[in-house]
Amino acid sequence: QVQLVESGGGLVQPGGSLRLSCAASGSIFRINDMGWYRQAPGKQRELVASTTSGGVINYADSVKGRFTISRDYNKNNLYLQMNSLKPEDTAVYYCNADVWVNSAIGLSPLDAWGQGTLVTVSS
Repeated sequence: QVQLVESGGGLVQPGGSLRLSCAASGSIFRINDMGWYRQAPGKQRELVASTTSGGVINYADSVKGRFTISRDYNKNNLYLQMNSLKPEDTAVYYCNADVWVNSAIGLSPLDAWGQGTLVTVSS
C-alpha cells in the first residue's frame, strides 16, 4: 500500500517559522495532486495549500504570502514552509496525495492521508 509520513511540527512563537515535510512511500505508480490540510480543535479540516502534478499551486487566502508549498517529484516528497506564524495557524496539519497504486489487480486510485503533525503557535 501507500504511506504518507509528516514531520516538522512543534511549538513556535508567533512570528516564527516551521517547515513541514511529507514523505510518500509504498507501491506508488504515480502521484497526481498533493496538498496540505489542517484541522484546528472544534473546526472542520480545511485546505491550506495544494500542488498539481503539473505544478499549479493553490493557497488558502489565510496563508497567502506567508506559506510556501513545494514538491520533490523524484522523491515523492511534499513540503510546507510556514513563516510569520499566527496563533490561528495552530492545528494538526495533514498531508494528502492523489495516488495511483500498483496492486495485484493493476493500477488503483487512492486518496492517501498522513497521520498528521501538530503545529502550535503560542507565546
